[in-house]
Formats: sequence, structure tokens, C-alpha cells
Amino acid sequence: MIDIVNESKKIQEEIVSWRRELHQIPEVGLQLPQTSAYVKERLEEMGIEYRDNVGGYGVVGLIKGSKPGRTIALRADMDGLAIKEETGLSFASTNGNMHACGHDAHTAMLLGAAKILNENKASLKGNIKLIFQPAEEGPGGAKPMIEDGALENPKVDAVIGLHIGRVVDGLPSGKIGVCYGKLMACLDRFHIKIKGKGCHGAYPEQGVDPVAITGQVITALQNIVSREVKATDPAVLTIGKVHGGRAYNIIPDFVELEGTVRATDKEVRERIARRIEEVIENITKGMRGEYEYEYTFGYPPLVNDEDFTLDFVNSAKKIISEDDIIEIKVPVMGGEDMAYFLEEVPGTFFFLSSIKEIDGIVYPHHNSKFDLDEEVFWLGTALLTQGAIDWLENNK
Repeated sequence: MIDIVNESKKIQEEIVSWRRELHQIPEVGLQLPQTSAYVKERLEEMGIEYRDNVGGYGVVGLIKGSKPGRTIALRADMDGLAIKEETGLSFASTNGNMHACGHDAHTAMLLGAAKILNENKASLKGNIKLIFQPAEEGPGGAKPMIEDGALENPKVDAVIGLHIGRVVDGLPSGKIGVCYGKLMACLDRFHIKIKGKGCHGAYPEQGVDPVAITGQVITALQNIVSREVKATDPAVLTIGKVHGGRAYNIIPDFVELEGTVRATDKEVRERIARRIEEVIENITKGMRGEYEYEYTFGYPPLVNDEDFTLDFVNSAKKIISEDDIIEIKVPVMGGEDMAYFLEEVPGTFFFLSSIKEIDGIVYPHHNSKFDLDEEVFWLGTALLTQGAIDWLENNK
């Protein structure tokens, strides 16, 4: 019997060191040559076989147990953000990018799990895949990795992932948040171009004013969620960008808008996408204008498997007290491309709270002063490790 808590605490300093080294070399998107190389070096030191360049700079490690069995995957995202760091930390990034969402810790905690699992593979039944994924912050690295066979050879039967930080308000450091179903929303984007006819601002009757049309469109679009979606179905429609015109006294030829839609239900998501165009079409036509509309379906809603999550919670109780396991009953409206893995195989995605102040303030994710409480890193490693071992043991 492996004492996972003790083994994880023994390598806590090593996990912190890995995180700090990764924190200094953040890379964004799909291009992660340094980060990928760092992960491969650590896997080589541990004697773990891996496949690189999976869907780009993705890395997939493989630990084979001594006894036959099924295969579970543990996933960590590796990318950072194009943010200039202002934490003042001794290990702060200096390359203009920043690990402002905790992916450096995800990678370090998965490396910790890899070390413990590999050192105890003689007692394992089945296989464990280690998925180190780029581009979670965009444009998305999970789907390319899946398309490139990350879940094959051997075929993955289940998956676990986690997100660290202050994802849910009111969750103290060292506690975890779990959900037995819909946890996170889709991440969709739309672009609208309202086309009119430019003219002098003093003589609007000589043109078609796209600014006036846009005002009506923006107001009407907000009614889709508030008046056409059930209040019990979480959904958000946000217009984050409006651009039109170049002078105060000229009516422009067009106005462009961009926004995002978030929903946890597939049918609601598709209905909103359809209704946006119907609203735009009718308003622009009624006001003598034209339009262009593009809707991009991004990451799908993230839905945990109920039975798998129940089993994971039972494993987690071996690591932390039941009081430290908090059920999340209301979905988070942020998106996560872990959702693609959970569409392919049953599994769970959980939150590990890790709250750290900078200058007396707890800064949110994607902020230039975001930081983590490193004391909980061993816990992330332990939960991944225990969850994988128990699942393999109970699913022969």
C-alpha cells in the first residue's frame, strides 16, 4: 500500500522548484518549445517513456503497470498568457509573458504525480497516460492532441484534470471543489458587421446610419438571454468590442461588433447562436441596412461524469478530510478545453483552491500580479495520484 500523502509531501519542494522554473519561461498558444523541452527533460530523468509533438508541442508520457489493466489519463495544461508580470517575485518571468492562470503549477503537480506513479509502477494495474497540453488559453490544444492520437495506443478509458487558484469564490486554500455534472460553460465567439451608407452627420437622411442600427441590435441581443432562455439554464451573451466611425460629424459605412456566448447546455448554446442572426437580420432589414455575421463554436461545455466523480471523491477522502471537499452546484461560466477530453471518455475536472496575496491583495486569474499558495502543491499531486491508482484498481 502506497502512502500517497507522505510520498507527495516528500517531493513538495521539488514540485515547487519545477513550478518556479516553469514560471520563468512562460510561452503562449501552441508554440511551447521551451516548456515542452523542460517537461521532456524531467520525464527522461524519471525514466518515463513519452511521445512528443502530439498535436503540436503536446507531450504524452506513458507509465505501464506491471499487471494488465485499463488506462487512465492525467492532464495538465502548460501555456501562459501574453501579460507582463508585475508580481515582484524572485522567479518572475522576464520574457513579456506570464503564467497568470496557474498552468505552471498544473504541469509541476502532474510531474509530481508522474514521479510517484513511476516509482511504484510495479504495484500498478494497467497504464497511466500523462497529457501535457499546450494552448488552453487559446486557440485550444486539447482537440489537436486528441486528433493526433493522444487518447490511443493504449486507448484511454478515463481522465482526470484540475485547475488551481481562486476559480470559485469562498473556497479557502487547501480545499477542493468538485461537481457531479455541468461544471463550466462553452467558450464561443461571434463577429457582426452592420453595414449602412456613410454620409455627412448633418444630413443623415442621405445615408443609412449603421451606428443607429447597432444601438438597436445591442439592446435587442440582450433580450435573448433575459427573455428567451430559462432562468435555470445558465447563459451569458456579452458584447466586448464595438468599433465604428472615424470622425464626430461623419456617419460611417459600417460598425463592427465582437462578443462571446457562454452556456452549459448544448441546445441553449445552438439556439442563442441562431437567434443572434435572426435578431440582426430583422433589425438591419427594418432600418435599411445589411449585415455580416460569423459565429465560432469554441470549447464545448465541460461536463463531469457523475459516477466517475463520485469515485474520485471517495479517493480524495483518503487525502483530505470530507469537510475540505466542497460540491460546486452552480456552474462556472468560464470555458476550458479539458471539455474535449471529457467528451471522449468519462472523467472529472476539479478545482484546487490556492490563494496568495501580493501587496495585501488577492489578485484574480489573468492579472499581472496573480500568484499561488505553493503550500498546496503536494495536495494536487496527491489527489491526481490517488485518483489514478484507485480507478485502475477498481476498473480492471
